[in-house]
Amino acid sequence: MGDISHNVPETAGGPEFCGASWPGWRGRAREWELVVGLIRAAQAGRGGVVLIEGRPGVGKSRMLDVAATAAGKAGLGIARGVADELTQLVPLAPLMSALGESLSLGDCASISGPADQRLLLLEGLQEQLEQRVAEGPLLLMLDNLEWADPMTLLALRSMTRDLASYPLVWMLTRTTGSGDTPRLDRLFEVLEHDSAVRIRLKALDEQAVANVVTDVLGAEPDPEVLALANLVDGNSFLLVDLLEKLKSESVFQVVDGHARLVSGRLPRARAVTQERLEGVSERTRHLLQGAAVLGRSFSVKDLAEMLGESTSGLLPMLEEAMSAGIVEPDGGELAFRHDLLWQAVVETIPVPVRQALHRDAGEMLLRRSGSAVLAAAHLIHGASRGDATALLGLDQAAREVLRSSPQTAADLAQRALALSDPTDPGWLGRAATAIDALTAIGRLTEAADLARAALGRAPPAQALRLHRALAYILLLSGRPADAVAEVEDLLAQQDMPDDLRGIAEWTVFWGLICLNDFGKGRLRAVAVLTDRGQHNDAAVVGALLLLARFAIVDGRVTDSFAYLHEAVQIADGGRVEAIQRPYARLLLSLNYRAMRQFEETDIAIHAAEEEIKDLGLTVLAAQPALFRSVLRLAAGHLDDAAAEAQTGLTIADELGTLGFVRVGVSMLALIAMRRGDIEGAARHIERYHSIHAAPGMLFGWVWERWVMAAVAEAQGDPEQAVDILHAIYTDKDERCWALMTTPLMAAWMTRLALATANRPYAQTIVDTAESLARDNPDFPVIAVTAAHARGLLYQDPAALASTADQPEPWARASGAEDLGVLLADTPGASAREQAIESLDRALDGYQHIGALRDAARVRARLRALGVRRRHWDQPQRPAFGWDSLTDTERAVAGLIARGLTNRQAAARMFLSPHTVSTHLRRIFAKLDIASRVELACIVADECPALLRDS
Repeated sequence: MGDISHNVPETAGGPEFCGASWPGWRGRAREWELVVGLIRAAQAGRGGVVLIEGRPGVGKSRMLDVAATAAGKAGLGIARGVADELTQLVPLAPLMSALGESLSLGDCASISGPADQRLLLLEGLQEQLEQRVAEGPLLLMLDNLEWADPMTLLALRSMTRDLASYPLVWMLTRTTGSGDTPRLDRLFEVLEHDSAVRIRLKALDEQAVANVVTDVLGAEPDPEVLALANLVDGNSFLLVDLLEKLKSESVFQVVDGHARLVSGRLPRARAVTQERLEGVSERTRHLLQGAAVLGRSFSVKDLAEMLGESTSGLLPMLEEAMSAGIVEPDGGELAFRHDLLWQAVVETIPVPVRQALHRDAGEMLLRRSGSAVLAAAHLIHGASRGDATALLGLDQAAREVLRSSPQTAADLAQRALALSDPTDPGWLGRAATAIDALTAIGRLTEAADLARAALGRAPPAQALRLHRALAYILLLSGRPADAVAEVEDLLAQQDMPDDLRGIAEWTVFWGLICLNDFGKGRLRAVAVLTDRGQHNDAAVVGALLLLARFAIVDGRVTDSFAYLHEAVQIADGGRVEAIQRPYARLLLSLNYRAMRQFEETDIAIHAAEEEIKDLGLTVLAAQPALFRSVLRLAAGHLDDAAAEAQTGLTIADELGTLGFVRVGVSMLALIAMRRGDIEGAARHIERYHSIHAAPGMLFGWVWERWVMAAVAEAQGDPEQAVDILHAIYTDKDERCWALMTTPLMAAWMTRLALATANRPYAQTIVDTAESLARDNPDFPVIAVTAAHARGLLYQDPAALASTADQPEPWARASGAEDLGVLLADTPGASAREQAIESLDRALDGYQHIGALRDAARVRARLRALGVRRRHWDQPQRPAFGWDSLTDTERAVAGLIARGLTNRQAAARMFLSPHTVSTHLRRIFAKLDIASRVELACIVADECPALLRDS
């Protein structure tokens, strides 16, 4: 606001910070109070997010200026970045500009192959920021996010959550009314849901306008002066601009402390901005037009080169532009003083001229032989159809950002395709880039359509790779039959390169796994292994994975493990495609979990997680957390299972892998049901049905069917539960897979079938379970599972008693409950006492793991026997306070209290940083705190042993 715009009272850093209003800062008392609250919270070790939005000129950037000054005086570090139209193609540009020299993304750009580097880029960025904020509180401000690139929005969604336990205050601004911004709208909605403060800046009210007029004119305004407010609709920038312009023209007179008008000339407010431009010379106006094409901020060197002038030749014009208040220094560049001034200059340039200038700017940047991304920001506005130079620039830029920001690559490649002539020889290359980018970001229908269009133009060699890409897209889309058909046609060709043939064969095997078509797949896999010399490693690994899956369905656990260990060994040799490598370990973790070998499961998941991250397999990024969620649930750790499920769901939601969002939602539904929250479980199932996506590739439908059936049964509809599980009851392969990978389903499905008077279904489950037990004597857990189901069907107390050896806590409690129910119906006092004893064991088991619904049911059974067990008679974890923390949460709390970062704690505990941040949010909620400082104090009081390095 002119000379007074940068005034912040000296008291800004004091205990009270400052008042709600002062010269240069009027009409924002409520909003400023919210910002001050966050700055004070950061001083106390807490973080927060504030979202600021409003129309151009309403004061968003001014609020950042004032906050930065106050925060600096309060001892916070300051980092500030800005997005603009011409850097929106540069991945993470606003964050990089904010963090400056401290940001180093290491060697991720040197990774070879088609890896999606988004995870590595985000990890590198977050690690740098975490280290910085661990040293002290930080205010991080990002302005004009309506121009932010997709990677910046992804980073903000991730890092605001993962770093929420630090004294890090985010201030994020956006300009509204400038067009549709669906991704940014979604980000603001998510952040607001996560407790961000949202400030919608409105026009200044009458009192604020009066204060601003007094500040600028140095006198109390008369009514006719206040009428100026009607010209600007309370827009603070336009108001000050108007007042200063009229003041310089002596339109006001101050008499006895009052300002009045001495001229009847009252221009339109926006005309004042236009008059600033008209008040400069023609040469300066042309210079400003060229500068405006380069962006709101611009390099003097770039401007001189584009205009064909020497830097010294620009000096008089630049001096005039600065004297007129149009541009000002901005670090090492110059910048228009406000977006409204920049836009006003842009609007003076006729559209055809503007396009030509963008074209010139793009070609100038391309000639420098550096990154083509900045050039592409101009070319995308200035290129015309068939413009060969511009198209080559767009092609280069799309390839540059393909691995770091596939969303941007897709936009660039699709724009280049739209500008290409049908006969352009570069069309196929552009299409291939667009297909890869669209696949990476989950726009699979568009990717498939473009791949088919490209196949109509491609010569044989390129067509082979397009067929392969299309098959992979179909797999991700949940259409394995179509994927298999696509590569079967491909494999029929004789002149296919060996590497492509191996990938195609792997795709066939994985498609057949998804289809459970083991008859056809087994013969093919055996043929590959019999004649390995004729097949490359990709095909061999695919064959081993299918045979491992078939061995489970066929009830041969030892063989399945052998196949998977061999597949891991081959994949570790690096002789297969990156996308194929983690699947062997993920399937291995499923086998270990099914056999209740929990430690081995955790190790396999962690190894797969490292591969997924290092190889840039973003499409699989959510899988490890979801696998760990199932593992934690099996081990009886409901809170930890919920934390992992939420982590996996969040990652999948952020990256757009909706199939895994469904898996995460189904996990939360099952956990809610175990806790007795049937309404919550039903809400999760409702959300599950609202997500239209293919199932998570390694989970398939079996797990999700069982969860839906369990919730239906809990809601009092066992018939619907049976209908949901119909395929498992009636299909041998699905039944074997279900009972082997989720053993507790055997007893549960037997009980369900008996409850619905469907004994034949119960019999099929028991027969299958016993057959699997006989075929796998080296894995006693299968026999225990079969005994539980048999005990239910035949009312055999000895079989039910054997479930005491069940390694899964919930299944063990379930067996004790079933035995108690059977004994309760047996005549005799001895049987009654044994029933009570067994039900007490069940109650204790359920309550120990937090299965409140099951515990309530057992208490009801005990009451029927004349025994009352109150809720507090059994040891039970409270909902809040130190004693409410799980073992995992206490371990996390101890590491954080010792000063470790989230990433360091994650490495110690074999967790992901996402999961550690999820645990911290739960810990903070249970302890009613909001900072790491408070957590350290509580740990020191409650369990000082955790502060000692073990």
